[in-house]
Order: sequence, then structure tokens, then C-alpha cells
Amino acid sequence: MTTLNIVILAAGKGTRMYSEKPKVLHRLAGKPLLQHVLDCATELKPKQVCVIYGHGGEMVPKAMQQYVARFVIQEPQLGTGHALQQAMPHLDSDSLTMVLYGDVPLIQHSTLHQMVQAGNNGLVLLTVHLANPTGYGRIVRDSKGDVLCIVEEKDATPEQRDIREVNTGILLAPTESLQAWLAKLQNNNSQGEYYLTDIVSMAVKQGMVVHTVQPSHEWEIHGINSKSQLAVLERTWQLVTASRLLVQGVTLADPSRIDIRGKLTCGHDVEIDVGCIFEGQVNLGDKVRVGAYSVIRNANIGEGTEILPYSHIDSSEVSANCHIGPYARLRPGTKLNDEVHIGNFVEVKNSEIAAYSKANHLSYIGDSTIGSRVNVGAGTITCNYDGANKHRTIIEDDVFIGSNTQLVAPVTVGKGATIGAGSTITRDAPAGELTLSRGKQTTIKGWKRPMKAK
Repeated sequence: MTTLNIVILAAGKGTRMYSEKPKVLHRLAGKPLLQHVLDCATELKPKQVCVIYGHGGEMVPKAMQQYVARFVIQEPQLGTGHALQQAMPHLDSDSLTMVLYGDVPLIQHSTLHQMVQAGNNGLVLLTVHLANPTGYGRIVRDSKGDVLCIVEEKDATPEQRDIREVNTGILLAPTESLQAWLAKLQNNNSQGEYYLTDIVSMAVKQGMVVHTVQPSHEWEIHGINSKSQLAVLERTWQLVTASRLLVQGVTLADPSRIDIRGKLTCGHDVEIDVGCIFEGQVNLGDKVRVGAYSVIRNANIGEGTEILPYSHIDSSEVSANCHIGPYARLRPGTKLNDEVHIGNFVEVKNSEIAAYSKANHLSYIGDSTIGSRVNVGAGTITCNYDGANKHRTIIEDDVFIGSNTQLVAPVTVGKGATIGAGSTITRDAPAGELTLSRGKQTTIKGWKRPMKAK
């Protein structure tokens, strides 16, 4: 079986983005445009992936360093044909080479697989029929319907501009043939550039078969050249993703008001209200309900859990039938066991809370281990930071923490203990006892509240 190389052209400056950041590093659905293309390319299991970069210097290879790919700089940028020439010395001649684009982020694996299937012999072009083909090179065919060449819009005649079948730029060809064609490229055009599209007429003259493949969806081939185009494609992709969720049985209050910036998996009877954002890898179990404008990142949410509006959950594990929010925040390292309640304006960080415990109001729980059936009263704070190091608070089963309590870590509250409201606990509290620390209440007669100077 012939091996496959993939070359991703990603050297464009993106002048209309009005940004110092390379165009291919702007984000769509939570990750850089180029990362979308690399992820899709990797699914084809190629022998070699080569990324041609230019503007932005080392920003591109640095941002994509998690991928096993060769990064080759194109300097200066003299067109797509010149860009592909930079990759040729790094590719085996006895192979196929597919050309993708770092600013065409939504190309799908199924489409590329179809091209590979058609590429056993000859040149394969990905084309599409557009109602408005403005800006694209036109596919020119002969009377038999065979491809003759590609004409760029700036060089096309009025008759050629009426053609609706356009070139996407994505192609597959024998590497050895590409090497020969690229060596013959000329820059006799209005832009003074070396067009990759000129290889099509060379292939035709050589008698090589030119196959064409069409994508399943037009949005797969949309490129990004401006922030407005980026915004349009972002919404397009979010609607595609929302439609897939609806097909799977997820209830969305409004499919046009959801943002998935990563991968979201859902069980049965999941309900998601408007304005929610999901980032990274998020798993929602059966019958989970997510309230409006919640943000969930890299989290597992157990069956039957309800997340009320405006809650933020980051890198946390939430078990079954929990109740979270509104306005709750679970920070990285949080683990909630079954039927835990975390209420409004409660923040939990790097802590584990056992089953049936609750912190319903205005509290901070950090670097703590909390047992079962614990009640954390309103305004309770675990003072976990001494200015240099973090320390842990341990609260054992069946503890009742009164409101407005400060637990100065490291400290342990024993099983079944009660902490009186308004206490500052600096030493371990024994099991089964009432512990409190309060100053004596005093009334100062005749004291006057300070007044503003007139």
C-alpha cells in the first residue's frame, strides 16, 4: 500500500485579520485553526505531516509542539506552489501527498478518506459547486466533462467566471509527479506568484487522469481571511454541533445559543439551557440538567445532577444526583460524591466532599477533605494559605459547621463535632463536642458613629 504524506500550507499573514498573531493560530470552537486541520490529518495516519509556516516566526511550531510534524519555513512567501516546493525535500518520492490548508479548519475526515480512496492513480482535486463562486479558482472542463485546468478568478475570462464549480485547493497526487510539476511552475500571472493550480494543466498534458471529489458539506471548504469570516464559520460549526446533539436526543433550549469548544458527550435525557459553554472534554451523565449561562470545562458530571444557572465547573469530578449553584464555582481538583449540595456563591478548590454533605451559601472550601453528612454553614472559610504554603483542612463525618466560621489549616474537626457560629478554629476540634471561640460581647454606652466632615 502506498504511503501517505500530508502537507499543510499555513504561511499566510492574514492581513485582514488585523492581528500580530498568525492567521492559523486564531481560534475556532476553542482551538487554533491549524489544530483543527492537524487533528483531521492525524486521523488518516500519514507517514509524514509537514507544516509550511511563515508569518509569525516560531509562534506556529511552538503552538503546535504537541504534534509529531515537521515544520518548514517559507521565506519569502511566493504563492502556494512555492510553499509546497519547500516540503518536497522532506517527502519520499514513492508516496502520495495530500495538500491541506491551515486556514480551512473544518475539513472532515470522511471527505479526505474519500479522496484517498480515489487516489490510487492520477491527480485528485476536491471541488465544490457554489451559488456564488467569487474569489475561487474555476474548474474548466472539456466537452466530455474531463478537467482541463484551473483558472484563478483574477486571470479568468468573463465566460470562465460564470463557472460555478470551484477549486478548494485541497488535492492529492503522486509525490514524484508533484516534484516534477513544481519544478516547471512559472509566475506569469497578475500576482507574480507560483500557483499550485497550474499543475492541473501539466497533469492533463501528461495524460494523467484528474479525478474530482466533492465534500459532504459546503462549510468544510470555507477558508478564513477575516474576523467576520471567522465569526460566521464559528456560528456555522456551533449549529452543526448542536444539530448532532439534538439527533442524539439532547434537549437544547435554543440550538443557536450554545458553544462547544472541545468535545461534549451526553447520556440520555440531558437538558441544556441557553448560553452554556463547554470547553475541553466534558461528559454529562443521564438526566443531567445544565442551567443557563453555565461554563463547564474538562469535567465529568454524574447521572441526575442539576447545575443551576451561572455556575462554573473546571477540571472537576461530580458524582450522581448532586445539586450545584446558582453562581457556584468548582475549581480544579474538586471531587463531589453522591448527592452533595453546593449552593450559591460557594467556591470549592482541590477538595473532596463525601456523600450527602452540603455547603449552601457564601463559602470557600479549599484544600479540604470533608466527610459525609456534613453541614457547612453560610460564610464559612477554610484558611488554607499562610502566605507561603497551602495546608489542608479535614472535616470528618456528621460535623455541623456554624455560620461565619474560619477554619485555619492545618486543622481537623472530629466526627460528629459542632462548631459554633462565628468561631475561628486554630486547633483540632474533638469528635462529638461543641467547639467555639468568641470574644465576650460588650456594649459601649455613649459611643458615636463617625460623621463625614461638612
